[in-house]
Amino acid sequence: MYKNLQNHAINIRKNIVEMITESKSGHPGGSLSAVEILTYLYFEEMNINEANIDNKERDYFVLSKGHAAPVLYATLSEKGFIPQEDLMTLRKLGSKLQGHPDSKKIKVVDIATGSLGQGISNAVGLAIGSKIDNDNSRVYTLLGDGELQEGLVWEAAMSAAHYKLDNLVAFVDYNKLQIDGNNDDVMGIKPLDKKFESFGWNVLIIDGHDFKEIECALNQAKEIKGKPTVIIANTVKGKGVSFMENNAGWHGTAPSIEQRDMAINELEEMRKGCL
Repeated sequence: MYKNLQNHAINIRKNIVEMITESKSGHPGGSLSAVEILTYLYFEEMNINEANIDNKERDYFVLSKGHAAPVLYATLSEKGFIPQEDLMTLRKLGSKLQGHPDSKKIKVVDIATGSLGQGISNAVGLAIGSKIDNDNSRVYTLLGDGELQEGLVWEAAMSAAHYKLDNLVAFVDYNKLQIDGNNDDVMGIKPLDKKFESFGWNVLIIDGHDFKEIECALNQAKEIKGKPTVIIANTVKGKGVSFMENNAGWHGTAPSIEQRDMAINELEEMRKGCL
């Protein structure tokens, strides 16, 4: 299973690099850091496929860090929801694949996101609705660590605990960097675990690039009753492309053709190591 997931992850990373290069704009760093999380969710964890897309009891995903849309588009394409050729229309006039995901343009995008903090708020609403309807849906959301500087996030966190939303799992893509540099320098967010605990959440801390740790955390989350779970995933911004890794300059910079080719070569070498 893990080898298949690694192969999917490499394909997704390649498409992220290709589509952002083609569009000449986009956010590679925070897209590449979240690949394993979305890969596991869509290929192992979530009850979602083409057959049940209209069934309200399927699972839901909200990309709260909406600027990382390339990782969502690339994952949906790898899953078969978006044609491969559509990826190269990223951010182009008339494309369904805009810089932030739009639920009116892409059916499988559950919530349109962009303004930071609003995604998790919508995820809380979805989870409350599922509780009211007494269905089996689970709701997953992915936040950026810089996003946690938004007050709206903590209002949503307070609500999720108040309503005992044990059907809600939030991932924090904790790569420690944002557009202006290190989180600690821009606006400190530590200690994340104690903050979420004080808001009434079950807290798990993992390596966000390790499929086994992601799997174990999600299994533990299902056992928790009466409170939401946050999985703080330690990640590397730009993961998989050496010259992008841990470099805040790649938050929102598109690769050149030469840089794209270097990145693709690195990813193919990574694939050889996974065989």
